[in-house]
Amino acid sequence: MAEFIVEYPYLLAILIFLSRVADVSLGTFRTIVIFRGYKLLSSMIGFVEISIWLVAAGMVLKNLDQWHLAFAYSAGFATGIYVGMWIENSFAIGKELVRCISFNRDILALKIREKGHQVVSVDGDMGEDKPVEVLFIVERRRNIPKLIRLINELDQKAVYTISDLKSVYDGPDFINKSSFWNMRKTK
Repeated sequence: MAEFIVEYPYLLAILIFLSRVADVSLGTFRTIVIFRGYKLLSSMIGFVEISIWLVAAGMVLKNLDQWHLAFAYSAGFATGIYVGMWIENSFAIGKELVRCISFNRDILALKIREKGHQVVSVDGDMGEDKPVEVLFIVERRRNIPKLIRLINELDQKAVYTISDLKSVYDGPDFINKSSFWNMRKTK
Protein backbone atom coordinates (compact mmCIF):
# COMPACT_ATOMS: atom_id res chain seq x y z
CA MET A 1 0.00 0.00 0.00
CA ALA A 2 2.87 2.38 0.77
CA GLU A 3 4.20 2.01 -2.78
CA PHE A 4 0.77 2.75 -4.16
CA ILE A 5 0.58 6.01 -2.17
CA VAL A 6 4.03 7.08 -3.33
CA GLU A 7 3.29 6.36 -6.98
CA TYR A 8 -0.31 7.63 -7.11
CA PRO A 9 -0.96 9.94 -4.13
CA TYR A 10 -3.88 11.78 -5.73
CA LEU A 11 -5.59 8.59 -6.85
CA LEU A 12 -5.86 7.61 -3.20
CA ALA A 13 -7.30 11.07 -2.44
CA ILE A 14 -9.98 10.52 -5.10
CA LEU A 15 -10.75 7.08 -3.65
CA ILE A 16 -11.10 8.56 -0.15
CA PHE A 17 -13.29 11.39 -1.47
CA LEU A 18 -15.63 8.96 -3.26
CA SER A 19 -15.74 6.65 -0.24
CA ARG A 20 -16.73 9.56 1.99
CA VAL A 21 -19.37 10.73 -0.45
CA ALA A 22 -20.81 7.21 -0.45
CA ASP A 23 -20.81 6.69 3.31
CA VAL A 24 -22.13 10.15 4.22
CA SER A 25 -24.81 9.93 1.52
CA LEU A 26 -25.91 6.63 2.98
CA GLY A 27 -25.81 8.12 6.48
CA THR A 28 -27.98 11.06 5.47
CA PHE A 29 -30.42 8.77 3.68
CA ARG A 30 -30.43 6.38 6.68
CA THR A 31 -31.23 9.20 9.10
CA ILE A 32 -34.23 10.29 7.05
CA VAL A 33 -35.39 6.69 6.64
CA ILE A 34 -35.16 6.19 10.43
CA PHE A 35 -37.41 9.21 10.92
CA ARG A 36 -39.96 7.65 8.59
CA GLY A 37 -39.93 4.43 10.65
CA TYR A 38 -38.22 1.95 8.29
CA LYS A 39 -36.16 0.04 10.85
CA LEU A 40 -34.87 -2.91 8.81
CA LEU A 41 -33.93 -0.79 5.81
CA SER A 42 -32.11 1.73 7.99
CA SER A 43 -30.18 -1.07 9.73
CA MET A 44 -29.03 -2.51 6.41
CA ILE A 45 -27.99 0.93 5.15
CA GLY A 46 -26.11 1.51 8.42
CA PHE A 47 -24.11 -1.70 7.97
CA VAL A 48 -22.92 -0.69 4.49
CA GLU A 49 -22.33 2.90 5.63
CA ILE A 50 -20.04 1.99 8.54
CA SER A 51 -18.11 -0.54 6.43
CA ILE A 52 -17.27 2.16 3.89
CA TRP A 53 -16.42 4.63 6.67
CA LEU A 54 -13.97 2.20 8.31
CA VAL A 55 -12.04 1.81 5.05
CA ALA A 56 -11.97 5.56 4.30
CA ALA A 57 -11.04 6.60 7.83
CA GLY A 58 -8.39 3.90 8.00
CA MET A 59 -6.72 5.18 4.83
CA VAL A 60 -6.56 8.72 6.21
CA LEU A 61 -5.40 7.71 9.69
CA LYS A 62 -2.58 5.58 8.26
CA ASN A 63 -1.36 8.55 6.24
CA LEU A 64 -1.80 11.59 8.47
CA ASP A 65 1.26 13.21 6.93
CA GLN A 66 -0.61 13.50 3.60
CA TRP A 67 -2.68 16.70 3.99
CA HIS A 68 -4.50 16.16 0.68
CA LEU A 69 -6.02 12.94 2.03
CA ALA A 70 -7.52 14.81 5.00
CA PHE A 71 -8.82 17.44 2.59
CA ALA A 72 -10.39 14.74 0.38
CA TYR A 73 -11.95 13.17 3.47
CA SER A 74 -13.51 16.49 4.54
CA ALA A 75 -14.65 17.42 1.04
CA GLY A 76 -16.25 13.99 0.66
CA PHE A 77 -18.16 14.56 3.88
CA ALA A 78 -19.57 17.90 2.71
CA THR A 79 -20.46 16.56 -0.73
CA GLY A 80 -22.00 13.42 0.78
CA ILE A 81 -24.53 15.42 2.77
CA TYR A 82 -25.81 17.10 -0.39
CA VAL A 83 -25.82 13.84 -2.38
CA GLY A 84 -27.64 12.03 0.45
CA MET A 85 -30.41 14.62 0.51
CA TRP A 86 -30.69 14.42 -3.27
CA ILE A 87 -30.95 10.60 -3.12
CA GLU A 88 -33.64 10.74 -0.44
CA ASN A 89 -35.57 13.33 -2.40
CA SER A 90 -35.38 11.11 -5.50
CA PHE A 91 -36.76 8.11 -3.60
CA ALA A 92 -39.47 10.30 -1.99
CA ILE A 93 -40.24 7.75 0.71
CA GLY A 94 -43.24 8.37 2.93
CA LYS A 95 -46.39 10.43 2.94
CA GLU A 96 -47.20 14.08 3.46
CA LEU A 97 -50.25 16.00 4.58
CA VAL A 98 -51.45 18.82 2.36
CA ARG A 99 -53.71 21.35 4.11
CA CYS A 100 -55.42 23.59 1.62
CA ILE A 101 -57.76 26.54 2.04
CA SER A 102 -59.94 27.22 -0.97
CA PHE A 103 -62.01 30.36 -1.29
CA ASN A 104 -64.39 28.59 -3.71
CA ARG A 105 -66.37 26.44 -1.30
CA ASP A 106 -67.47 22.95 -2.43
CA ILE A 107 -65.63 23.10 -5.75
CA LEU A 108 -61.97 22.20 -5.20
CA ALA A 109 -62.50 19.06 -3.08
CA LEU A 110 -64.89 17.58 -5.63
CA LYS A 111 -62.52 18.21 -8.54
CA ILE A 112 -59.54 16.76 -6.67
CA ARG A 113 -61.56 13.66 -5.77
CA GLU A 114 -62.45 13.26 -9.46
CA LYS A 115 -58.71 13.01 -10.15
CA GLY A 116 -58.43 10.05 -7.74
CA HIS A 117 -57.21 11.70 -4.53
CA GLN A 118 -58.80 11.15 -1.14
CA VAL A 119 -59.87 14.46 0.36
CA VAL A 120 -61.40 15.38 3.67
CA SER A 121 -63.10 18.76 3.43
CA VAL A 122 -64.45 21.02 6.13
CA ASP A 123 -66.55 24.12 5.51
CA GLY A 124 -65.35 27.23 7.27
CA ASP A 125 -65.38 30.97 7.04
CA MET A 126 -63.08 33.93 7.42
CA GLY A 127 -65.79 36.15 8.79
CA GLU A 128 -69.14 37.17 7.44
CA ASP A 129 -69.61 36.58 3.72
CA LYS A 130 -66.17 34.93 3.37
CA PRO A 131 -66.79 31.17 3.14
CA VAL A 132 -63.82 28.84 2.72
CA GLU A 133 -63.28 25.15 2.30
CA VAL A 134 -60.45 23.54 4.26
CA LEU A 135 -59.05 20.40 2.63
CA PHE A 136 -56.89 17.70 4.17
CA ILE A 137 -55.13 15.39 1.74
CA VAL A 138 -52.67 12.63 2.71
CA GLU A 139 -50.56 11.70 -0.29
CA ARG A 140 -47.34 9.89 -1.13
CA ARG A 141 -44.39 12.27 -1.34
CA ARG A 142 -43.64 11.37 -4.94
CA ASN A 143 -47.18 12.46 -5.91
CA ILE A 144 -47.09 15.81 -4.10
CA PRO A 145 -45.74 17.93 -7.03
CA LYS A 146 -48.52 16.61 -9.28
CA LEU A 147 -51.13 17.33 -6.59
CA ILE A 148 -49.85 20.88 -6.06
CA ARG A 149 -49.96 21.53 -9.82
CA LEU A 150 -53.56 20.27 -9.83
CA ILE A 151 -54.53 22.54 -6.92
CA ASN A 152 -52.92 25.53 -8.65
CA GLU A 153 -54.69 24.74 -11.94
CA LEU A 154 -58.09 24.40 -10.26
CA ASP A 155 -57.85 27.30 -7.81
CA GLN A 156 -55.06 29.84 -8.28
CA LYS A 157 -56.02 31.62 -5.05
CA ALA A 158 -55.85 28.50 -2.87
CA VAL A 159 -53.45 28.58 0.06
CA TYR A 160 -51.74 25.35 1.11
CA THR A 161 -49.16 23.94 3.49
CA ILE A 162 -47.34 20.63 3.33
CA SER A 163 -46.13 18.60 6.34
CA ASP A 164 -44.16 15.36 6.60
CA LEU A 165 -45.94 12.47 8.28
CA LYS A 166 -44.12 9.76 10.20
CA SER A 167 -46.90 7.21 10.01
CA VAL A 168 -50.42 7.04 8.62
CA TYR A 169 -53.27 4.71 9.44
CA ASP A 170 -55.13 4.38 6.16
CA GLY A 171 -58.51 3.77 7.76
CA PRO A 172 -61.01 0.93 7.66
CA ASP A 173 -61.38 0.90 3.86
CA PHE A 174 -57.75 -0.04 3.31
CA ILE A 175 -55.79 -3.16 4.15
CA ASN A 176 -52.60 -2.28 6.00
CA LYS A 177 -49.96 -3.98 3.86
CA SER A 178 -46.75 -5.02 5.55
CA SER A 179 -43.53 -4.80 3.62
CA PHE A 180 -40.14 -6.41 4.03
CA TRP A 181 -38.63 -2.93 4.07
CA ASN A 182 -41.17 -1.45 6.45
CA MET A 183 -40.96 -3.35 9.72
CA ARG A 184 -42.87 -0.82 11.78
CA LYS A 185 -45.10 -1.96 14.59
CA THR A 186 -48.73 -1.69 13.57
CA LYS A 187 -51.79 -2.50 15.59
